[in-house]
Amino acid sequence: MIKRKLPLSIVKMKTMKEQGEKLAMVTAYDYPSAQLAEEAGVDLILVGDSLGNVVLGYDSTLPVTLDDMVYHSRAVRRGAPNTFVVTDMPFMTYHSSVAESMSGVRRIMQEGHANAVKMEGGAEIAMMVDACVKAGVPVLGHIGLTPQSVHQLGGYRIQGKTLEDAKRLLEDALAIERAGAFGIVLELVTEQVAAYITERLSIPTIGIGAGARCDGQVLVFHDILRYTSDYREKRFVKTYADIGTTIRDSIASYVEDVKQQAFPQEAHAFTADDEVAGELYGNGKVEAP
Repeated sequence: MIKRKLPLSIVKMKTMKEQGEKLAMVTAYDYPSAQLAEEAGVDLILVGDSLGNVVLGYDSTLPVTLDDMVYHSRAVRRGAPNTFVVTDMPFMTYHSSVAESMSGVRRIMQEGHANAVKMEGGAEIAMMVDACVKAGVPVLGHIGLTPQSVHQLGGYRIQGKTLEDAKRLLEDALAIERAGAFGIVLELVTEQVAAYITERLSIPTIGIGAGARCDGQVLVFHDILRYTSDYREKRFVKTYADIGTTIRDSIASYVEDVKQQAFPQEAHAFTADDEVAGELYGNGKVEAP
């Protein structure tokens, strides 16, 4: 097992980019998942609003609330005290006044115990990124396919397929960098455009469905492990286990054992002193049914 004494710093992340050392990031949403991720040696944990899809059963990230993010972020921190934790700002919590938005950021940092917040968007949120950074809050940007804007984007579509789109993505990335973000997630961006953006930025890029030339990668915990009932294949994901099937089969075996009276057995029970049994049954013995 690999455990860091202290969470990775944003200064170290930038040095890793300069030295060509890749960043490994994974999502986590609860104590045991975060604990296992830290023990596995991940560099960063993302408490993503993807919890709306994979944990809360929503069909998008939009219903996820600030209370949800604070609750899950706090659990993740307890499980991974030595890992840099980034927590998503949920839908419409950082698009109004700076004061109102900063109130949500404060909750993520103070109540959720995160090391940083993540915000989706480009130039249009640069002012909010700047305000957070000036207040001492590290910010991870997120451009390309931004799930919180999925309806405006017309669905889960690959970004950067045209020259115009590529220029827009670069402009957004540069705007977020200038605002002070310590890194940027590139989601479902064509490999060539993601590589070009990575070369132009001095801060790390973390890709998901954006090819191998980003400075790091992030995947959803449940995708890596097929931790779901009906897993849908995703081209940009590599799965390393199928615990969904293992869990289902294991629970089915338990149900069968209970039905067939194969569990619990004598080894799973506790025995009282003879005098206790005597008081309960009058003869000191428990009659078999």
